[in-house]
Amino acid sequence: MKLAVVGGGSTYTPELIDGFARLRDTLPIEELVLVDPAAQRLELVGGLARRIFAKQGHPGRIVTTSDVDAGVADADAVLLQLRVGGQAARQQDETWPLECGCVGQETTGAGGLAKALRTVPVVLDIAERVRRANPDAWIIDFTNPVGIVTRALLQAGHKAVGLCNVAIGFQRKFAAHLGVDPARVHLDHVGLNHLTWELGVRLGGPDGEDVLPKLLADHGDAVADDLRMPRSLVDRLGVVPSYYLRYYYQHDEVVRELATKPSRAAEVAAMEEKLLEMYGDPSLDEKPELLAKRGGAFYSEAAVDLAASLLGGGGSPYQVVNTYNDGTLPFLPDDAVIEVQAAVGRDGAAPLSVPALDPLFAGLIADVTAYEDLALAAALHGGRERVFRALLAHPLIGQYAYADQLTDKLLAHNREHLAWA
Repeated sequence: MKLAVVGGGSTYTPELIDGFARLRDTLPIEELVLVDPAAQRLELVGGLARRIFAKQGHPGRIVTTSDVDAGVADADAVLLQLRVGGQAARQQDETWPLECGCVGQETTGAGGLAKALRTVPVVLDIAERVRRANPDAWIIDFTNPVGIVTRALLQAGHKAVGLCNVAIGFQRKFAAHLGVDPARVHLDHVGLNHLTWELGVRLGGPDGEDVLPKLLADHGDAVADDLRMPRSLVDRLGVVPSYYLRYYYQHDEVVRELATKPSRAAEVAAMEEKLLEMYGDPSLDEKPELLAKRGGAFYSEAAVDLAASLLGGGGSPYQVVNTYNDGTLPFLPDDAVIEVQAAVGRDGAAPLSVPALDPLFAGLIADVTAYEDLALAAALHGGRERVFRALLAHPLIGQYAYADQLTDKLLAHNREHLAWA
């Protein structure tokens, strides 16, 4: 089995490598190719990756290359973990929206749109290269904004599934609160990427006992603290929202907070500098503890599980993924991309049925889906007016003056990444 990781020079990658090494019986990789245009980073990450495999006795071969075509040739699956423009672009995404009093964040709001505009064309170009090299290969997208990027891939006819680590993070935390094996925890996870709610927490599978009420009664303070939301809000919702809902439910508070502290991009850039220095140490043969603060917790386990199921191995029968709606949420188009539990196998992901959604959740999902429609149109076809329409439609913006100002700011900060601008 051959896997390729495009964006393999990311400081995330040792987390992924560690999972591949530990879970080699689930996903028996013979060759792993790390693809990245940043040669110096790739050399450091590749060296540590080989040492991790060696320490854990993994027999697979790790190859590094800056050539996408060579890297994806004959690959059974290709994982995408790109950041077009790097942390410098993320720094911009997180700052200029604040000038208009709007949330500055890399996956939602105006910053999220900027990331989508930069990313979708690059991902589609890579996906075409994968299709030419091996039309049967699966593409697993971990590149944000995952929902929009996955929809672009699926609409272009690629064999693609989107992956996010939010659900597996909740699964692990809830299992710890409940004192059970994480494999027993099945989430009724519903919504869009970075816009989801846990409607139920079931033990044993989709038909298991729902212990969410007990979880909130016994551990509600800890759950709310982890979300950085008031316990009273979680209790009134009666479900567990993704922490990304904080940008909606507490928008003005978050804007004030972001305006008074260093950006997450600045924190991550400093962390990456330290990590890369560590990766260059020839005695380091395991992922460093600092990597846990970088983000992407449990990404490796989720990626291994998904790849194993798609390639016919021993992955879990049900996994939270991003895939076509296909009637799962009746108030959305079939070709909307949603994030839900799905049955995953060689033929892809088939969403499980979900209960009727409270209008409080369904309304926001519908609004953000409309924004994602317009965002994808802007990413595919360009044009100032398409960017403006997407911003005007976003629930976190929604005002003419803000949308107009943010359009100008987005274009000014991203011209080098937008061929049409």
